[in-house]
Amino acid sequence: MSREYPKRPIVGIGVVVLGPEGVVLIRRAKPPRKGQWSLPGGAQKLGETVFEGARREVMEETGLDVEILGLVDVVDSIRPDETGGNNDKIRYHFTLVDVVARPSGSTRLKAGSDALDAAWTALEDIPGLELWPETERIIRLAAEMAEALEDSEN
Repeated sequence: MSREYPKRPIVGIGVVVLGPEGVVLIRRAKPPRKGQWSLPGGAQKLGETVFEGARREVMEETGLDVEILGLVDVVDSIRPDETGGNNDKIRYHFTLVDVVARPSGSTRLKAGSDALDAAWTALEDIPGLELWPETERIIRLAAEMAEALEDSEN
């Protein structure tokens, strides 16, 4: 199914990878939001669980092995046609399942084919990056979840 003008929503997976250096962001190599900083992630494949897809996408885009800690939230990204004419056509519709993870091995990043760049970003620097507001919200929620999990483990 085409990602542009789909017949139904596409399930996407976003991964908030948290570590000692902050959160992992990638610069998107493909639309939508091409060239913008975002969370690693992508479309779920047939026969793959959300957590399997999350681990695969993080590996493909950043080179990191991760342990999934849990579900953060589900977000709809719906973008209508921007031609200025008939706006009842939907250009993109992704239902994004966002999870939180931590590295399970090396924290060295290597941008993959779907990412122009990958970087560790300090949480306090997130507000100045002009991310999609939902991405900022998901990162905040994930950081709160990870802190609560860490407190309960100690």
